[in-house]
Amino acid sequence: MKLRVRLRVAGVDEAGRGPLAGPVVAAAVILNPARPIRGLADSKVLEPEERERLAPLIRSRALAWAVAWADAEEIDSINILQATMLAMRRALLGLPIPPQQVFIDGNRCPCADGLGFECVFEAVIGGDASVPSISTASILAKTTRDALMRDLDHRYPGFSLSGHKGYGTPAHVAALQSLGPSPLHRRSFAPVRVGAMSLED
Repeated sequence: MKLRVRLRVAGVDEAGRGPLAGPVVAAAVILNPARPIRGLADSKVLEPEERERLAPLIRSRALAWAVAWADAEEIDSINILQATMLAMRRALLGLPIPPQQVFIDGNRCPCADGLGFECVFEAVIGGDASVPSISTASILAKTTRDALMRDLDHRYPGFSLSGHKGYGTPAHVAALQSLGPSPLHRRSFAPVRVGAMSLED
């Protein structure tokens, strides 16, 4: 009788590609099949309270997890897509045990060169809603980024970062036009450029 060998499968997802301010955050999670977690879903469809309930469960029950990010300066330097791939690579490098297979949410995978372990990558469109390991990565990335933005709100007052988490709400755009961009703002994003130019006029 052959023993069934389970592959160590990591799910990877990001949060924060669209905001005008703050980092793009990625998480990588290797789930433990012996310790299932109920209620997983794409973080975007979960209520904030449910995401906050699930996040510590994921961290305690997963075989391994890691969170990493790329900041606004890196986003401006290499563009948001490449910064997202960079954050994903950093999350994978942060895992205490290497995965043998990696599922990435979306249609692109980060470069595997230099990771220091052999694995198979697969991009899964809509994976945050259909692949449990990606769902958990989505939840960790989202809750980590939200917590970062709440902390940064105290350092950069006037933008209400804890409320909109850096997304381009009308109130955020208005604050940009009156205050100008902070070091957290992505100057390569059009609304931030416009806000900066309006102060120069």
